[in-house]
Amino acid sequence: MALAERYEVETPEVVTVSYEVAGPGSRCVAAAVDTLLIGLLLAGLGATLFGLAGLVGTAGGPDLTNLLLALWAALSFLLLWGYYLLFELIWSGQSPGKRMLGLRVIREGGRPIDFAASAVRNLVRVVDFVPFAYGLGVLTMFADGRARRLGDLAAGTLVVREGAPLSLD
Repeated sequence: MALAERYEVETPEVVTVSYEVAGPGSRCVAAAVDTLLIGLLLAGLGATLFGLAGLVGTAGGPDLTNLLLALWAALSFLLLWGYYLLFELIWSGQSPGKRMLGLRVIREGGRPIDFAASAVRNLVRVVDFVPFAYGLGVLTMFADGRARRLGDLAAGTLVVREGAPLSLD
């Protein structure tokens, strides 16, 4: 199936709003940027907590070391699962990678993404990742006419390119 280059929505005022659908290539580059940022954040978190554990050493005993390890695991989990959700909500459908490439997640119908849609699309991300490196997600993007991965299909969202800002000059 060919990739639809445009997604058009007719408003109740009978005005057609047209979006350019983001293709798999730009989405993969945005995902690579976000993955790099997540990796750097995880490395910084790990270095901080494990450096603290090294400073405490045996003086804190195994209980403190186990506590720091549990804290690292919990914060890593929050970072991995909350990164996209947080940015998509505070930046109106953009993660840092998407923002860098001028992409935005919207709901079908052109509405902005909300908490429920962002949560669904990001929880399904783990399935998109199967068998490795977004294998199933990328295959789904090529099969779908709007380059949506499974998370987008489940949440009723799609990724579009932002247009140039309008000017009244």
